[in-house]
Amino acid sequence: MIDTHCHLTFPDFAGRVHETLAHAASMGVDGCITISTTVPDALAALTVAEQHERVWCSAGVHPLYADKGPHDWAQLRRLAEADKCVAWGELGLDNHYDQPGREIQDRVLEAQLAAIEETHRRWGRSLPVILHCREAFADLIPRLGASSLEPSRFVFHCFTGNAAEARRCLDFGAMISFTGVATYPNAPEVREAARLVPLDRIMVETDAPFLSPVPMRGKRPCLPGYARQTAEALAELRGETWERFHGAINANTARFFGVA
Repeated sequence: MIDTHCHLTFPDFAGRVHETLAHAASMGVDGCITISTTVPDALAALTVAEQHERVWCSAGVHPLYADKGPHDWAQLRRLAEADKCVAWGELGLDNHYDQPGREIQDRVLEAQLAAIEETHRRWGRSLPVILHCREAFADLIPRLGASSLEPSRFVFHCFTGNAAEARRCLDFGAMISFTGVATYPNAPEVREAARLVPLDRIMVETDAPFLSPVPMRGKRPCLPGYARQTAEALAELRGETWERFHGAINANTARFFGVA
């Protein structure tokens, strides 16, 4: 399986990428998508991806880094053209933290969506979009719906909402991805949401170096290999065999990101 969302450019993995990927492979996680948070980070992510056969990357500006501009959207578009870049993001809105303020988050989101739409028009094809949405479903989904981007090409990563919010994402047409949070005893609402997501709309990730699943909860860094524990826990939670769930998440990853 593939860890569809980790951050191999973060300091936790400095000088440790090779051993981190070897550990992941030993756990049956034979590929990773390393996700960017700024334009310079997108360049670093592409460099890591190009150095490792089974690593891919994304290009985007995280809402909590919206104030780290100016953002070079032209450079971001160039990075997205690389063969190893398989998605935009992560991008979106975050209402959990006070800073950066929503005004700057909104500006960066609109500029980023516009840059993506322009790029897709020029290419005549599209990349999927990885969404960061924390306590902001009511704000973000209408923004996405007003764009020309296809709803099925969005994934709400690290889903930490409740069942009603999951239904809203599904009704919109997007995919939903779960981290180790789904294994935490104090997150029953996330597990309820995970039960209702259709098998062809669910993905699994770590968000490493954050959010180690049980029984490694609290350990940092979380490692991409831990995606296996989260996937096994989700299969059990949903009452599905490992073979069925494993096959489905691999098929979903291949369809959505174009990697397998």
